[in-house]
Amino acid sequence: MMNDGGEAVNPMKPKFLATGIGSMPFEDAGHAVDVSMSRLVEAPFWPQLPKLSLNEQMEIQYSEGMPCIVIDRDKSRMYFDTSGDYSEAFAAFYENYMAAMEPAEGDGDFSSATISPEFTRGLYVMEKRLQSLGRKLPFVKVQTTGPCSFALTIVDENKRAIYYNEEFRDVVIKALAMKCRWQIQKFQPYAEKVICFIDEPILSAFGSSTYISVKRDDVVSYLAEMIAAVHADNAIAGIHCCGNTEWSILMDAGVDIVNFDAYGYGETIAMYPEAVKTHLERGGMLAWGVVPTSKAIREQSVDALVSHFEKMMDNLASKGIDKQLIAQQAIVTPSCGTGSMDPEDAERVFEMVSLLSKAMREKYKF
Repeated sequence: MMNDGGEAVNPMKPKFLATGIGSMPFEDAGHAVDVSMSRLVEAPFWPQLPKLSLNEQMEIQYSEGMPCIVIDRDKSRMYFDTSGDYSEAFAAFYENYMAAMEPAEGDGDFSSATISPEFTRGLYVMEKRLQSLGRKLPFVKVQTTGPCSFALTIVDENKRAIYYNEEFRDVVIKALAMKCRWQIQKFQPYAEKVICFIDEPILSAFGSSTYISVKRDDVVSYLAEMIAAVHADNAIAGIHCCGNTEWSILMDAGVDIVNFDAYGYGETIAMYPEAVKTHLERGGMLAWGVVPTSKAIREQSVDALVSHFEKMMDNLASKGIDKQLIAQQAIVTPSCGTGSMDPEDAERVFEMVSLLSKAMREKYKF
């Protein structure tokens, strides 16, 4: 993780460590945890299971405790009702936030940000499984929907994105920051280090006409606030975006791990050579989503993925970045979550992530 000066604190060299993105297509939480822990043995993650219920959808799963949230189950949607007097609800929220987060006087109690079993089956099954191990794993990965994706997706009662309501946007950012810390503290007893990903798929649309009023400096600031929350509990902060985006935004925000779709957009990371070089040299990592999360997985072999991975790393190295450094600071992931995939295809994704990690470590003698 980075300190205030941008230097790595307790730098790690993941050397093709394998982990995953949050969602899985299974309806059996026990099986989902089995897949995570058996394929990603050094860095498993708790599975989000959107096929189980509306509560496990990407934004809804993290909505508990946010003021003025309405879940319309008949229409399978969620929105903020900003029409009434929300002053008391906001006052209670900020009171909980300050009591927990204040560095000097806060009590570090994030129970107000609890994700209950009704909103995540996989998290609690994973916790029990880790308890039963009786030892710490090198890493456990958790995840939270990012503030931009949440606030630009969820609307108010007039169907206007809540992002454009400054008061509510601030609540969303702070609520999600607390969700990060609640998860990190829950899983710290079972890992030498917790990795917390901030999932920001909507950043792939950054700069488009749809989001022309979303300013770069604002996005950097919101992500930096989330990253600071992750670092406050001495965890490692990652940001996942499954399309192309301006990758330097993530690095400027101070993230430790940049996770991108290296199967479909692998060349794009090399468009920011100076930012990437600085990121890697200060101890930052790249999580290469080399394994596709589409039907393309059916035609993949380990050798083909190794070849593609090498090509993408060579492309980045050609921009003046040491390839050994790229390899040492590389993590292997699927290109995106597997929540909408056919379950058999998803199983293959995680098998291939595991095999690719092993193949790359053998190749580089890590």
